[in-house]
Amino acid sequence: MAILAAAVIVPAALPISAAIGLDRPARDDLTPKDLARVRAVTAPTTDFSKPEDFEAMPGGGATSLKLVNRDSFSHVSANQTFAGEDRFKLGNALFRKLWVSSPSSTEASDGLGPLFNARSCQSCHIKDGRGRPPHPGEDAVSMFLRLSVPPSTGEERRKLESHELSRIPEPTYGGQLQTFATPGLEPEGRLVVDYAEQAVALADGTTVSLRHPTYAVADLAYGPMAENVLMSPRVAPPMIGLGLVEQIEPADILALADPNDTDGDGISGRHSMARDAETGDMVLARFGWKATIPTIEIQSAEAFAGDIGISTPLVTDAFGECAIAQTICRDAPSGVQPRLGEVEAPDPILGLVTFYSQNLAVPARRNVDDPAVLKGKRLFYDAGCAACHTPKFVTSRDAEDKALRFQLIWPYSDFLLHDMGDGLADNRPVGDTDGTEWRTPPLWGIGLTETVNGHTMFLHDGRARNLAEAILWHGGEGQASRDAYAAMEKADRDALHAFLESL
Repeated sequence: MAILAAAVIVPAALPISAAIGLDRPARDDLTPKDLARVRAVTAPTTDFSKPEDFEAMPGGGATSLKLVNRDSFSHVSANQTFAGEDRFKLGNALFRKLWVSSPSSTEASDGLGPLFNARSCQSCHIKDGRGRPPHPGEDAVSMFLRLSVPPSTGEERRKLESHELSRIPEPTYGGQLQTFATPGLEPEGRLVVDYAEQAVALADGTTVSLRHPTYAVADLAYGPMAENVLMSPRVAPPMIGLGLVEQIEPADILALADPNDTDGDGISGRHSMARDAETGDMVLARFGWKATIPTIEIQSAEAFAGDIGISTPLVTDAFGECAIAQTICRDAPSGVQPRLGEVEAPDPILGLVTFYSQNLAVPARRNVDDPAVLKGKRLFYDAGCAACHTPKFVTSRDAEDKALRFQLIWPYSDFLLHDMGDGLADNRPVGDTDGTEWRTPPLWGIGLTETVNGHTMFLHDGRARNLAEAILWHGGEGQASRDAYAAMEKADRDALHAFLESL
C-alpha cells in the first residue's frame, strides 16, 4: 500500500506548474492538490529532535522488514503480489545463473563470452550488494575497467553530440577490459591497481590516511592499446531500490538541477540525457556511476553483453563486447539456439532479470530515534550534504508496478551530475558527463555494506576504506561539506557516522 493516500486525478486546463504558480518543471501525474502535498512531505526537515514520519521505511511500502543479515539486500519488495514474488524468484535464478561457453550440451545456458568479466550477474553484484577492488594478487571480478578514446573524426563527434554513442571504444579492446576468456582464447589483459598513501590532518589533530589509486593494464593479449586511451575503473554498485529510483518522476530530478549555480550555494548539479535503445527518444538518464543509462532494462541488457558476453533482444551481438579488431573473438561459436530464439538470452530472460532488479527491497532503517543518529542527521544537513544527497522523493502515480507506485522513498541522492574535483576525476568524458563529474550515489543501505559484503570500500572505485575516507575524498562541489566534516570534533564525526550507518 502506498504511503500517501490515493486521490482522484482531475484533468487540469493549465499545466500544473502554471496552476500552482511555479515556474520549475512540474509532474504531470498529479493533480495540483496532490503535487502540493508531495512537495510538502518531501521538503527538507528543520526538526532534528525526533525522526520524521515514515523515516524508518526508506523504500515506502516496499521496504524489507526482514532480519538484518547477509541476505539483507536480496529480499523482494514487501508489498509485491504473490504473482510478483514468483516472477522475482525466477529472475533471481537467472541473475545467479552461471553461463557456459559454446557449444555446450546445456543449450539454454551457453553463449558465455567468448571474452567476459563474469559468468553471472551475481558474480559482480555479490549478494546484490557493492563490489570492491581486487586484493593484491587477486583477479578483479566485481571491479572492471572502462575504456574509450577521444573522437578523431567529424562523424565520431557527430555521433557523440547526437547521443548515438556515449563514447568511442578503444579500437582493439572495445569499451571494457575483459579479464577472462572461454577455452582456446586469451583474456584481453589484467587490471593492475597500485595505491599511494597520503595523510590528511583534521582540525582536531586526527590524521587520516587516504589511498590514492593508479590503474594500468598488463599482459595485453591482442596488441598495444591506443596511446590516447582513457581508462576509468568501476566497482559494481548495490542493487537495492532500483525500481523505486526508476519511478521518480523526471520533473522532480530536473527541478533540482542548477547547472549555473543561480542560487549561489556552490552546488551546480546537471542532469544527464541518453537515447532510449528501444524508442530512440532522448530521455533522462539516472543509472550508473556517470548517469548514462536511462532504464533498468537497458542497464541489464548492456551488462549481459558487456560483462558476460550474452546477447539479448536489446543488444543482439552474440560475441558480446568484442572490439571490431578482434576477429578471433567474433568468429567464436555463439550460444544462439534457433528453436529458442534469435539471441542467447531470448524472452522472457531479460524481462525477468529486469523485474528482479526492480524489486530488490531497501532494508528498513535502524536506530532512527537514537540521539546520536539524530545528532548526526543534523550535522549531515548543517554540513550541506543534503544539497546533493537529496533525502526523499515520492514515486510516480503512474508506475506500472503497483508495488512501486506513489511511495515516499528516502534514497539520499539527487541523481544529478556534480563536479567532484580533481582528486576523484577520471578525466574520461562519457555521454553528457565530463571527466570530473559523477552522479550522486544513493546512500540507502550504506550502513549494511559490511554485513552484506564483508567490506567497507566506497566510491566508484572502492578506494575509500571507510566512511571517513569517502567523505574526505569529496572535492569540487563537495569541498565545502568535506571541509565542514574535517573541522568537526571526533564526537561530531562519530555522530555523523552513526547516522550514515543507520541508513
